[in-house]
Amino acid sequence: MKKIYFALLACSLPLFANAQEAFDALKMSQKDLCGTARFQSMAGAFGALGGDISTLTQNPAGVGVYRSSDVNVTLALDFNNTKTPNVSNNETNFSAPSIGYVGAIKLNSDFMPNLNIGFSYNRQANFKRRYRGYNNGAPTSVTNYIAANTGNWTPNDLSQSERDPYYNSNAPWISILSYNSYLINENNKRWQGLYGDGTTAYNEFDVQQEGHNDEYSINLGGNIKNMLYWGVGVGISDFVYDSYQYYGESLDNAYIANYQTNDIEIGVADFGFEHFLHTTGTGYNFKLGLIFKPINELRFGAAFHTPTYFDMKDCYKSNASFEMSSSEKNSYYGTNETGDKGFYDEIRYSFKTPWRFMGSVAAVIGKSAILSFDYEYVDAPSMRVADDNDYEYVETTNNIKSYLKASSIYRIGAEYRVTPNFSVRAGYSLQKSPVEEAVQSNSMNVVTVNTNPIYEFDNDIQHITAGFGYHYQSFYCDLAYVHKTQKSQFNAFSPIVYGGGEIEPNVFSEVKTNTNRVTMTLGFRF
Repeated sequence: MKKIYFALLACSLPLFANAQEAFDALKMSQKDLCGTARFQSMAGAFGALGGDISTLTQNPAGVGVYRSSDVNVTLALDFNNTKTPNVSNNETNFSAPSIGYVGAIKLNSDFMPNLNIGFSYNRQANFKRRYRGYNNGAPTSVTNYIAANTGNWTPNDLSQSERDPYYNSNAPWISILSYNSYLINENNKRWQGLYGDGTTAYNEFDVQQEGHNDEYSINLGGNIKNMLYWGVGVGISDFVYDSYQYYGESLDNAYIANYQTNDIEIGVADFGFEHFLHTTGTGYNFKLGLIFKPINELRFGAAFHTPTYFDMKDCYKSNASFEMSSSEKNSYYGTNETGDKGFYDEIRYSFKTPWRFMGSVAAVIGKSAILSFDYEYVDAPSMRVADDNDYEYVETTNNIKSYLKASSIYRIGAEYRVTPNFSVRAGYSLQKSPVEEAVQSNSMNVVTVNTNPIYEFDNDIQHITAGFGYHYQSFYCDLAYVHKTQKSQFNAFSPIVYGGGEIEPNVFSEVKTNTNRVTMTLGFRF
């Protein structure tokens, strides 16, 4: 019996939703190590220290530590290398990721000596990245996955010959696109893909990403008896993300449908999907923070971030190009199809990022050294997606809870003052992946949306940092070096996990991105 992976129990398999998917939401919520050079060189471990403009986006109590006004600008140069198992890609990116000002207002009060206000711009995430790869001998095809998720829908439900099935039926959109591109076919009233016994497969992928998540912060803070520092802040976020994803397959001994005779023929199939996404949005959040200094040598910090409440817009487009030919000798009855099909749409929705909680401790050793540690808790399952009328997409919320877990970020930083004017710094941070182990190990069904079965996610992210600073009177210059290691996983489509535990594998690839960043901050205190 030929093994063609018929969809026997479609009700037990994932269907495609029509809202933002869980891993898009995760990407929109993640933050990078960005800010001033001093902040970055100590891996962002400033929650209990303050006195740096980058703390406006971290612990707003840091603005209360200031005794004088401060203005600075930061410039950065990123060198990115992204590798899959067989292709490497290099990129260089220049940016100005941080600009800020803190105004210190002296109150001449023993109870509250200062009341400070701060304004800053910080790039929270830079999405620029490209990676490519290929694979010989894949164990299955995306067409089999799509067929298994098409369920009990009929060719009349999917056909574009007389109507627009994307809006005139409730069938999965990827099934509609694939049926009209000859990638899935019905055999004995059951759907099948192109991969079966004897089929050999070659696949390739290309992913290009650009965009940013910027935050404009306004903070108010002060100190009480030079012992308790407090701060409140509001952040306004600007989000832009562009993605191009290509996935293609070349199949020998493919099981191709002859739509003239309804026969299955053995032949060659070449096809590819292109997916374009343009996402924009604006949002706001609130932050509260405290720094407690019981003695000069010891400081404790705590901060709480509300979610960022975004209003978003997605514009997306998918194309499928295909060319198929059978090996039948009689060309009249043989399948020979070539063409392109496409789909375009846009959607508006609201999105709520995770809650964040931070705890910090720092030690000041004599007048020469600082050692600081931060812990951050990110409640990824608390993310929510709703339509533009604020009606929650319940299925997307449930998927977020199933695929994601709360995660932790650890930061440690140190600074040593070599001379009164010159300091050296170093740090390390570890951001644990919020993705459930079952998803990372490809043992869970993963739902994607619209016409795109591709999904990707990050595993653990590490930063190793170093730098130095020089100040003369009111002027200061800081330099930082940051080495970031980011491991990700590209998935062309989800594995199929049946109720009995049987798993049909998917096609995936490890992606490793190394970023070497050089940052310089120029500032003036007055």
